Parts: sequence; structure tokens; C-alpha cells
Amino acid sequence: MSSCCSSSSSCSRSSSRSISGSSSSSSSSSSSKAVAAVVAVAAVAGVTAVAAVQGVAAVAAVAVVAKVAAVVVVVVVVAVVVVAVVVEVIVVVVVVIVVVVVVVVVVVVVVVVVVVVVVVVVVVVVVVVVVVVVVVAVVVVRLVVVVVVVRLVVVVVGLVVVVVVFVIVVVVVVVVVVVVVVVVVVVVVVVVVVVEVVVVVVVVVEEVVVVVVVVVVVEVVVVEVVVVVVVVVVVIVVVVVEVVVVV
Repeated sequence: MSSCCSSSSSCSRSSSRSISGSSSSSSSSSSSKAVAAVVAVAAVAGVTAVAAVQGVAAVAAVAVVAKVAAVVVVVVVVAVVVVAVVVEVIVVVVVVIVVVVVVVVVVVVVVVVVVVVVVVVVVVVVVVVVVVVVVVAVVVVRLVVVVVVVRLVVVVVGLVVVVVVFVIVVVVVVVVVVVVVVVVVVVVVVVVVVVEVVVVVVVVVEEVVVVVVVVVVVEVVVVEVVVVVVVVVVVIVVVVVEVVVVV
């Protein structure tokens, strides 16, 4: 704008000088003055137009520069904002990656620890169960063996007792039978002898009667003893049979 004003002032000065020169040189004729005035007006108008054009051009240039500066400022601001956003996104991504890595590591460590603990617990439980099963099996086997042995011993002892009692009974019966037979034979012999003695010797009747009485008494005593022995044997056999049945 200052250049335009300076150029317009110089132009106006030159035009005034030319007007004054032309008026001083052509003062003789009025037509030349009119021409000079028209020329001066035209020159002033031209200078004014040029100055206006230059002012408009300067204003346009300033507006363009202002627009360019605004665009540059906007671009710079956008670039700064974009860079800030990119940096923030990068930081967020890095933080997220670090957090994810830490979480994954922690989860892996926790899973490994849990798996190890579970494996250890399972192994311990299996070992305890095996030990308990083995101990229970050993105890059960021992109990079974003890029960079987005790039953066998009881059965064997019962059989032995039965056999012994049977043998005793058989022996007692045999002895009783033999004694009875002997007593019967003796009685028969005695009776025969007594009869013969009675037939042959009448004088000794009293003595024979005494002998007979003694023999009868002995026979009664022997019979009672045999009965008692038989009863005792029967009682023993019944007791042994009940014991065996209970066992």
C-alpha cells in the first residue's frame, strides 16, 4: 500500500508539473490548456487506477499469504494432533501389550502352580489310597487266616475230642461187656458149682448162701457202675456234639 501511495504521489507530482509546464507554455491559447487539462485528468485517473489496482493486488497478496499461513497453521496443528494421537495410540498399544504379557505370564504361572499342586495332591491321594488298601487287605487276610485257623483248630479239637470220647465209650462199653460176660460166666460157674455143691454137699448150705448173696451184691454193684459209666459217656457225647455244632 505504501508503494502504491508513493507511486501515486509521484505520478500526481509529475502530472502537476506537466500541467504547470503546459499551462505556462500554452498560456497563449485556451485550447491547449483544455487539452492539457484533459491529459492531466486522464493521467491522474490512470495513476489512480494503477494505484487502486496495485492496492487491490497487495490486499489480495496479503489475503493469500494470510490464507497460506492459516493453512500452514492448520496443517501444523493437525500434524501435531496426529502425532500426539499416534504417540498416544502407540503408548496405549505398548501398555496394553505389556499388560497382556504380564497377565499371560501370571496366568501361565498360576496354571502351572495349580497343575503342579493338583498333580502332587493326586499322587499323594493315590499313594494314601494304595497304602490303605494294602493295609486293609493285609489285615483282612490275617483275620481270614486267623478265623480259618481257629475254625480248623476248633474242628480238629472237636474231632479229636469226639474220637477220644468215642474211643473211651467203646473201651468202656467193651470193658463193661467183658465184665458183664465175666460176671455172668462167674455167676453161671458159681451157680453150677453151688448147685453141684448143694447136690453134693448139703452141709455147707449156709456158706453157699452167703457166697450167693455176696455174688448177687457184687453183681448189683457192677450193674450200677456200668449204668453210671454209660450215663456219663452219653452226657460227654452230647456235650461234645453240642460244642461242635455251636462252633
